[in-house]
Amino acid sequence: MWVLLRSVSPLRLLLSLRGKWMGWRGLPRSLVPGSPRRRYRKEALPAPEAPVLPVTATEIRQYLRAHGIPFQDGHSCLRAPSPFLGAAQLKEQAGAATSFSLFINKTTGRFLCMTSLAEGSWEDFQASVEGRGDGDREGILLGEGPGAEDSEEIRRIWDRALPLWELPDAEEAKLARVMFGLTQVTDDTLKRFSVRYLRPARSLVFPWFSPGGLGLRGLKLLGAEGQGDGVRYVETTIPRPGAYHNLFGLPLIGRRDVEVVLTSRELDCLALNQSTGLPTLALPRGTACLPPALLPYLEQFRRIVLWLGDDLRSWEAAKLFARKLNPKRCSLVRPGDQHPRPLEALNRGLNLSRILRSALPAWHKSIVSFRQLREEVLGELSNVEQVAGVRWSRFPDLTRLLKGHRKGELTVFTGPTGSGKTTFISEYALDLCTQGVNTLWGSFEISNVRLARIMLTQFALGRLEEQLDKYDEWADRFEDLPLYFMTFHGQQSIRTVIDTMQHAVYVYDICHVVIDNLQFMMGHEQLSTDRIAAQDYIVGAFRKFATDSCCHVTLVIHPRKEDDDKELQTASIFGSAKVSDL
Repeated sequence: MWVLLRSVSPLRLLLSLRGKWMGWRGLPRSLVPGSPRRRYRKEALPAPEAPVLPVTATEIRQYLRAHGIPFQDGHSCLRAPSPFLGAAQLKEQAGAATSFSLFINKTTGRFLCMTSLAEGSWEDFQASVEGRGDGDREGILLGEGPGAEDSEEIRRIWDRALPLWELPDAEEAKLARVMFGLTQVTDDTLKRFSVRYLRPARSLVFPWFSPGGLGLRGLKLLGAEGQGDGVRYVETTIPRPGAYHNLFGLPLIGRRDVEVVLTSRELDCLALNQSTGLPTLALPRGTACLPPALLPYLEQFRRIVLWLGDDLRSWEAAKLFARKLNPKRCSLVRPGDQHPRPLEALNRGLNLSRILRSALPAWHKSIVSFRQLREEVLGELSNVEQVAGVRWSRFPDLTRLLKGHRKGELTVFTGPTGSGKTTFISEYALDLCTQGVNTLWGSFEISNVRLARIMLTQFALGRLEEQLDKYDEWADRFEDLPLYFMTFHGQQSIRTVIDTMQHAVYVYDICHVVIDNLQFMMGHEQLSTDRIAAQDYIVGAFRKFATDSCCHVTLVIHPRKEDDDKELQTASIFGSAKVSDL
């Protein structure tokens, strides 16, 4: 099942679908979306002229000890007393174990205070401890809530939404349950999770409450439409997906809970909690990404079971997320005919508790026998097409030749100057990105503005300069793609580039990195006067990164000069055995 995230404004996508289940007719005037107002903005990684130096867990521990700050070592974070508490909060927490309310991410150094909701970078924390800056504790560091426009929209939609059991038309309520597969989910479960139904958009509404249930921070609307013999779900979030960090079900988690089940959909969360009674949470962006900002909320659990779906992509995402959560405490439910999605398992009358007990540990010290591999081998044999990778929709011949785009591999792309390498690779990567492959672009030759213009034109399938009135609409849709850019330009050190890629994989769960092109790292390395040896070292570093990070790297390389009437050979890439043998 493919999930389409929000494109223009809340309700715009849901209401623009002209199918049986969606439509403009009957929509209250106050809910009709206006013209797009957001400016085009893509997220970029730090620029080289102002680099953000990586921090290690050892350096964080040394800094805390040097300043006399006590801390506790956690699974993915360090816990320490928060310097961002007011007098009343300090008095309330005096002597309590919860006084360690500041969580510092071991990988990035970013912090979050669970009590005051202050958050910031490692540099912000150092400045606060050392008394640098303007000392505005409640200004820059406090977590941002939704903007005024979003807040009004959130409240307006929430007030208009009704619980399913309060719908005046019983047939409408029954039809909604059938469309969303909720025939076995009770009203008590829907009430416990505060799920509502928006009649004009025919969508379920899932709330995002602030920690402690103090306020409504956002919403996710889930629409359903018939697609052949099945159902296709369409998600809309307020605020936009990049700022929507709702662990659905978090208000129901108790301080003493030590085990939790993570799902990729709110519907699965409802089914699991009702069937097993276990604490259950739904990730805000499904299998696409586990934002590091959510890790502090998962620190209290000694065991985490990931049951993300019933296909190979869900299985790969579960293994990736387990690495971020600390695999020693994680177990994974392997997809299969007897292990479908939780909601489907509930509707089929399967025992969800038994399925959870069959979850496989995500970590083991070493492989000692085929027994520890047999389940994964069975999964690959049962999902041959998915194992082949993500297929290109715009390039069927490429799919026929390569079968699909797979993680953990490195692709070398070359061609003469002016042959269209960048133009092709941008559309090649865009094709995958529109299918949910989180992509990081490193364009060292052309600017990000020019690259974004090329990709936006390819995305719109038309010349936007001739239809500027549609620019905002396409830009908003383009902005919601899982696409990020490195802001390097010109020659860069391979170490700096690899560090940035590793950071992006951790923070944004990047699955595909495009490097255009390798020659911009050749002159910066003082490894050897032999350019072939230097190239081999750089390619080897990218190949190791692809394997270790389970990420596909597409590397553009300029060939050596050849006669115009001579076709390029593998030896044209500097004659390097390492590159041509990949």
